[in-house]
Formats: sequence, C-alpha cells, structure tokens
Amino acid sequence: MTSSPVSFTPKTSGARAAPATRTRAAQRLPEVNFSDYGDVRCLHLGTEWVQGSMLLDRPYDIELEYVQRMMAWLLFDDPGTAPKKHAMQLGLGAAALTKFCRKKLRMKTTAIEINPQVVSACRFWFKLPPDDAKLLVVLADAGVEVRNPVWTAQVDALQVDLYDHEAAAPVLDSFDFYKDCRNTLTDGGCMTVNLFGEQNQYPDSVEEIAAAFGRDAVWLFKPTKEGNTVVLAQRTPSRPDRATLEARAADIQTRWGLPAQKWLKVFKPLEV
Repeated sequence: MTSSPVSFTPKTSGARAAPATRTRAAQRLPEVNFSDYGDVRCLHLGTEWVQGSMLLDRPYDIELEYVQRMMAWLLFDDPGTAPKKHAMQLGLGAAALTKFCRKKLRMKTTAIEINPQVVSACRFWFKLPPDDAKLLVVLADAGVEVRNPVWTAQVDALQVDLYDHEAAAPVLDSFDFYKDCRNTLTDGGCMTVNLFGEQNQYPDSVEEIAAAFGRDAVWLFKPTKEGNTVVLAQRTPSRPDRATLEARAADIQTRWGLPAQKWLKVFKPLEV
C-alpha cells in the first residue's frame, strides 16, 4: 500500500544544534516528507528522489544496496587489531547507517545533519533512537562541523552522503573538504562516500579524493543499477590480499547480514 507523502515540522529535541551554521541555512532547506511502498518507507526532500529508506518490519537493517556498501570499511577492520569504536555520518538521510552502527555494531555514533526536519522525521518515523552515551545527532553544516577540532583523529568510520533535494551532485565535493574528512580519521580509519548525480562528475570527484588521501588509499565500487557509486578511502593505505578480504567478507556476512561476499566482485583499488 502506498501512502501520500507526509510533511514534518522541525522538532529538535535530543539533537545538539550549531546555531551559527544552522540558522543561515534554515531558510533554504527543503520540506521533508515520506512515503510507504509495501514494506518499505522512503524519505524524500520535497521531490520524488529517495533520500533514504527503511524496512518497516526490520527497521535496524540496511535496505538500499548502496547504503550497505557504505559499510565496506568493515573489510579493513582487522580482527587482530582493536575494533573500530567511533562511526560518523555526514548527512543523516533516513538514519540507516546511524542506526546500524549504534544498534547493531554498538559503536559510538555521531551524525551531522543540517536540516532539523530530517532529524524529526528520523526520530518519529524511521526509528532513530534518542541520543544517549553512544549516540549524538549534531545539527550543523557538515562542511563546517567536519573542521571542528573536537573531531580531529577521532573517527574510525566516516560515511559521507550529502545531497540536496535535486540530487544533481554532492553538496560538498572538493579537495579541501576531503582533506578535512581525512583529518577526522584515526590512523586505521576509513571514509566511504556516495557519489551520485545527474551531472557526470564522478571522475573528477574520485580525483579530488585521491588528491586528499593518496591514490594508493582509494578503493572503488562499480555503480549500482540505480547509479550510486561508493568510494572508500583509507587514512593509512593498505592492500589486503584476496584471501584476507574473502575471509573478512565471509565473517561480515555471517555476523551482520551484509552481502560482503558480493562486494568483492565489484570492489577494487584505484589504479596507482
């Protein structure tokens, strides 16, 4: 059954605000609404573009294929080292990544979101838990907040998915921005980025990431059938061999239900 879109009014309880950045942007922010399609609930920013989704009967699983691929940093989490402890999302979307990291992986999780209506939608209709000792939602411009010294070298898994209501190109997509992202990462940390848009700028985006992280730190997925391409960049480059990646993928699939073994068929390092 499909429902008509439902709009939200801002309710910011439970989210820390960054007034200087949020106030300037508030007048330009699109209206947030959602629609149900069968057993899937979709988030929209005033258009037909899907900005995120949730399985109604499994709200803490990840439904969209490209969002699942945003968890590919798990392939670089060596079981022999300390587990990754802090995940950060730039762009909340329907909170799929935030919920998965906090509820399933039990990580300290921080989400940066500029639109208070998105936070309201996630709290009330997408099962985002309230903030607690391990979950923090920050109302801020991601491009500003990522430069906050409090995050320097504090993030193990940075997940970047920043699109406006037109979904034409990433809102933030420059060498300086990706350099700031790199600065948030711990030595063993990884960034994953969703690159999607009507404008054909994917090669340029990859080159900006490579310039900020180093070409030997970048790994690429093939596009999904919807056109989303996930790029991964490591703070400290490594090249695990095929057997290691296959073992880790099997473990990820068994423990977390993510299709990691399929990832290896469409995931490779950037040519140096």
